[in-house]
Amino acid sequence: MSAAAATADAPAPKGKKKLLIIIIAAVVVLALGGVGAVLMLKKPPADEEEAGGGHAKPAATAKAKDPHAKPVYVPLEPFTVNLADKEAERYAQVGITLELVDAETETSLKTFMPAVRNNVLMLLAHKTSAELMERDGKEKLAKEVARETARGLGIEVEDEEADDEEVSSKKKKRKKPAPPELPISAVYFSTFIIQ
Repeated sequence: MSAAAATADAPAPKGKKKLLIIIIAAVVVLALGGVGAVLMLKKPPADEEEAGGGHAKPAATAKAKDPHAKPVYVPLEPFTVNLADKEAERYAQVGITLELVDAETETSLKTFMPAVRNNVLMLLAHKTSAELMERDGKEKLAKEVARETARGLGIEVEDEEADDEEVSSKKKKRKKPAPPELPISAVYFSTFIIQ
């Protein structure tokens, strides 16, 4: 009977070994899957690798614009923000639609949307109702929204006002380098309410 007891105990370690092997295999598969996912997310698309050696930013590469291509419009959720008026509590509700240079930029914009919305909200919060009531103020805001959207996408853009002040204070006669091409062709206001 001791031989029977020994054979009854023998299958138990094999079962534990199988379970241990299955668990280890599952952990290895999950780890490899995680590493693969990280590598796929970090790998730039083939277009960017060819254009800029793998280090190009989303819209920093100059592309020939196809005149027959359909425009790409991306409406942003409306922004409601308190304005910087000191004499009264004023707020603005602004609906913005962006016209992008291409469909690839739309994908990048959706990825970086939290940063883009933050930049536009911060921009709007520093405006006064007097600045936004005039047409010139709205046109200036449209340029600033394009610049802040590009910053949200990771493209470094200099402030126009800072450049003008720097040039006038130093009185340099050097030519300024051309600003990078922005991925936003135009900024359109779908609603603009100031109360």
